[in-house]
Amino acid sequence: MIPGGQAHINARDAAVKSIDELANYFKVDLKTGLDHTEAQHRLKLCGPNELKHPNPDPLYKKYLEQFKEPMILLLLSSACISLIMKQYDDTISITVAILIVVTVAFIQSYRSEKVLEALQKLMPPKCSCLRSGEMHTFLASYLVPGDIVCLSVGDRLPADLRLFDLTDLRMDESSLTGETEAVPKSSEVLCTHFPISNTSEVRFSSTQNVNIGDNKAVERLRGCHDLINIGFMGTLVCSGTGKGLVIGTGEHSEFGEVFRMMHSEEAPRTPLQKSMDKLGKHLSAISLIIISSIVIIGLFQGRHILELLTIGVSLAVAAIPEGLPIVVTVTLAIGQMRMAARNAIVRRLPAVETLGCVNVVCSDKTGTMTKNEMTVSHIVTGSLERYTIPIQQANKHSDTTCVKLDMNYANPSNYLTVTSAATPTETIKLDNVSLSNKLMLNHINPHYQMSANARSVSFDELRTPYYYPPSLDSIIQIGCICNNATIRDNQLFGQPTEGALLRLASQFHALDERAFYTRLQEWPFSSESKLMIVKCVRNNQSSTPDEPVYFAKGAVDQLLNRCAFTSFSNDSAISMQSSPSDGHPFMLSNRYSNNSSIKPMDLETRKAILNEASILGNLGLRVLALAKGVNSEQMIFHGLVGLIDPPRPGVTECIRILYESGVRVIMITGDAKETACTIGSRLSLYRPGDLCLSGEEVERISVEQLMSVVRNVTVFYRSGPKHKCKIVKALQQSNLVVAMTGDGVNDAIALKSSDIGIAMGRTGTDVCREAADIVLLDDNFATILAAMEEGKALFHNIKNFIGFQLSTSIAALALIALSTLLSLPSPLNAMQILFINILMDGPPAQSLGVEPPDPHVVRQPPRRANDSILDGRLMFNVLTASSLIVSGTLWIFFRELSDNKVTRHDTTMTFTCFVLFDMFNALSFRSQNKSIFSLGFFSNRLFVLAVGLSLFGQLLVIYFPPLQAVFQTEALTLKDLVLLVCLTSSVFFVSELRKLVRIRSDFYFWATYFLSFIKLPRRVKMDDNMV
Repeated sequence: MIPGGQAHINARDAAVKSIDELANYFKVDLKTGLDHTEAQHRLKLCGPNELKHPNPDPLYKKYLEQFKEPMILLLLSSACISLIMKQYDDTISITVAILIVVTVAFIQSYRSEKVLEALQKLMPPKCSCLRSGEMHTFLASYLVPGDIVCLSVGDRLPADLRLFDLTDLRMDESSLTGETEAVPKSSEVLCTHFPISNTSEVRFSSTQNVNIGDNKAVERLRGCHDLINIGFMGTLVCSGTGKGLVIGTGEHSEFGEVFRMMHSEEAPRTPLQKSMDKLGKHLSAISLIIISSIVIIGLFQGRHILELLTIGVSLAVAAIPEGLPIVVTVTLAIGQMRMAARNAIVRRLPAVETLGCVNVVCSDKTGTMTKNEMTVSHIVTGSLERYTIPIQQANKHSDTTCVKLDMNYANPSNYLTVTSAATPTETIKLDNVSLSNKLMLNHINPHYQMSANARSVSFDELRTPYYYPPSLDSIIQIGCICNNATIRDNQLFGQPTEGALLRLASQFHALDERAFYTRLQEWPFSSESKLMIVKCVRNNQSSTPDEPVYFAKGAVDQLLNRCAFTSFSNDSAISMQSSPSDGHPFMLSNRYSNNSSIKPMDLETRKAILNEASILGNLGLRVLALAKGVNSEQMIFHGLVGLIDPPRPGVTECIRILYESGVRVIMITGDAKETACTIGSRLSLYRPGDLCLSGEEVERISVEQLMSVVRNVTVFYRSGPKHKCKIVKALQQSNLVVAMTGDGVNDAIALKSSDIGIAMGRTGTDVCREAADIVLLDDNFATILAAMEEGKALFHNIKNFIGFQLSTSIAALALIALSTLLSLPSPLNAMQILFINILMDGPPAQSLGVEPPDPHVVRQPPRRANDSILDGRLMFNVLTASSLIVSGTLWIFFRELSDNKVTRHDTTMTFTCFVLFDMFNALSFRSQNKSIFSLGFFSNRLFVLAVGLSLFGQLLVIYFPPLQAVFQTEALTLKDLVLLVCLTSSVFFVSELRKLVRIRSDFYFWATYFLSFIKLPRRVKMDDNMV
């Protein structure tokens, strides 16, 4: 160990140094590794290979954190004042309300505080390491810088590694970068000019000094995509073998950087929380003004100060709806259950409502908008016929019905014209085409029309032989034989590209013919050759063995250099045997028939093939060429395949609906521009000419500059975790409410910093799920739309019961205040006021929170995040209702005081009048815009039950003797009840009239509104039927 040597090296700096330089720096022999003594010393010096978690707060501290909410602080103040004034009933009721709200919020918060712990699940528990010349397997936490790790297929990297001694090593870095395709790795030095910098301050001791870095300004490599000689912690080995020198462990890895960024991000407060904070401040100001006004006026009237304080506190407590936080929490919890029924699990309760005001959805492409599964979408044959393969909607490995081509041209009405790029137009008959979730092979021809008598058929119905062009036969055969992947139990083991070729064969019900061949030799894919070639011989029972055949796939230009011939079809179709009774796939019957011919590969043909490859490449597809032959240098070119990670079913329709409802969708991906734009076009998200930005461009500009252009960008490509977070912040600073979707580690930071983080439940990593506010169980992007509908409906319901509670609170406050200021006796006693508070905060209010979603509200555009719950329209409705309640109740009170005596009958009439006003008021607040007659009196059964129980309780208070003694009431006559019902229903009919005037003012609406209550004679219906 040498002075000046540092414990960890940044991955970008290690990429520009040779493995020998790094071995000299870390003082390790690449053949034997570190010795055990040195490894133990470095473990003490650098610490274990783990992500450090801060000490969690104790549970009691987390519980006390919930008391910081402004509404809770206001209620605490009211409870303390009530206790001082010896109003114990108010003290108990307010304290119980506080405990319920705080406890529910604590449970939700505690469940969501597992984000950092989930990162440990991506840390592999064990690894294979070379120490003291021997291979050892131990926990990855014991790895230290300078260790030599051995890699094989299926291993998840335990640390950041500088790779060497590689054999066809490919890594799946999708969880870190978002790219689907496996990344080929190399041990070559990327550059020899970049110095190492930004290293750890921990230093090893030694007798020499190696100057391995300085502070010169250099152009840095951007992102993980360029570092092909570095393996990153948490990524997966797809194929090949190799070794790696540990350059970064724990928090000094790229994965650790994501960990630190995620730990530093704090989830923003939701719009509902901000609105409730504002409401709490307003109620506090109102309470202070009320107490001050009462005290000042009372002093002028010559009243005692203690009496004035008692009255003021009583009014302030009456003005604060202490049940409001409970109802909000219960309503959000009910919304949480509703969303769970629609496959959306809400982990952070206030996020339920926030969905209703989201106006930008930023989505990762891979695994979110797409299937995260490479699929063959285009085929070009050796004779340059172009085919498209529609993406299957069903099980990704299920059988698919093929097109049946009838070669009998007897009926010209069913002909289908097919145009190829190199051959004249030919006519074939298309019959019995399967249309529903089945495979169709369609030649690319804008003038093509389906057969008029085509019908949808199932696979079991087709008992005749199946046909398809012979040029596809060889492509399927080469794709299977020149392949190292396997599919077991619908799970791919191997490279995604090779898995796509196997699935293509499965779609055609073709056998994987590797079982019928013996592989003699393999030349694996490498960055130099860009080809994979296998030499095989067919298993033959005869004494004369078949001649070996070479099967190859790879880059188009490289493979064409080895092709002397190209195939072309001289027949329209080939036959496949009927499905055997055991249900196994078909075996192609003319595998070695003479239906296909070959011709020399001339310059014109080569240019035509390269042009076809260029067209596919411009579509954002990964293009592979396939060839075979008995001579590896003079093979026969058989075609091209274009592969893509296809969009998920239903995503396009979901994006369209979101745009129609005023919600933008932005794609943020780590893929290349061509691929991102192609998927964006397929999703109707991107159109040619739309603005796209790369992650490098995002990193170069400031947040302010990004804010000026982000509204016009639909696709961000080559973007990493930092870029996603910066994009989200730029959108938020533009006063937009941002929802971020994702499924990988690279999405976790942006998920936590966005207003709403939405993770995929099935394909998403544990980190992603724990960082999110909402988890989609079905991984369906369209579920976001359903969740947004629930969010809008919830906010609508919250506004309704807040309006109801405030109108009741203001009415109660005004009633007591006016009685006090006019020196009148109290119209209600303490028990009656307590009963009103129970009704105001109890079942009727809570039942308003479960009102079914109103389609009118759901179709509205997202509300602005800074909109107050108490907007002008709601406040007008509240003041109108409270004015009617106060004036009606005071009229009854003055009417009963005609004898200048306050009797039980007087207070009972006043008390019952207020309660009935409260019930009719709750009915009118079921909707702000829609008439109850069109909404339906019984559409909310819980509301009907709540109001029914409240009225039953009121009747018990009036007519049940024990309760009469407690509440100081007496029985009312039927005439009294009729009078009260007629008076108190006025608040309902005034509300209905207001809604009617607001919705329509034309004569037609008035006429239809009133006619809707008239039952038409039977003969009118008969006339309608006759017409």
